[in-house]
Amino acid sequence: MYAFFLSFAACLMATMAGREQLRVARLASVLGARAGLLVAVGISVAVTSAISAWAGTLLLPVLPDSARSTVIATALLLASLQLAVLRAKPAPKEPTWSFGAILMVLTAAQICDAPRLLMLAILLQTGDVIPVAAGGALGSGLALLAGCCTGDQWELRVPHRIFSRAVAALLLITGLLIGSSVL
Repeated sequence: MYAFFLSFAACLMATMAGREQLRVARLASVLGARAGLLVAVGISVAVTSAISAWAGTLLLPVLPDSARSTVIATALLLASLQLAVLRAKPAPKEPTWSFGAILMVLTAAQICDAPRLLMLAILLQTGDVIPVAAGGALGSGLALLAGCCTGDQWELRVPHRIFSRAVAALLLITGLLIGSSVL
């Protein structure tokens, strides 16, 4: 259960701080919280969480214990960099209504985003594949669902840039601490 809750909390925070929640909120403000958008969010989160867990299962047996901390620190630092630097694009003026296009964009954007990197780091630390994947998918899914349901109100009520920088700083400090312990 530890791996599940750690993955859930980390992915919820990272998704709320990342640009995907804003992308979904902006799409929902133009398209509405339609069933197609909700399904696309669910599928994209499930697929990308499964890919992250699969990548972790490939790395876990071949990565020596001495290198594991280095990979975990690198994943945390990359997640921090993503949250600090990458920004969401403005709401599309004429968004597509195509379910397939929305699904492809959401999935491609989440393949290596901060929550998936955190899932990989947690999986390498704990070794619990299913709880980490389930917790990460649930955390990211709830954050994206909140963005979808609130639409344009999300940006008005949440100080996203401050939250994003705070989470990025937290991940940076954690990555540096883990990385310095390796040296």
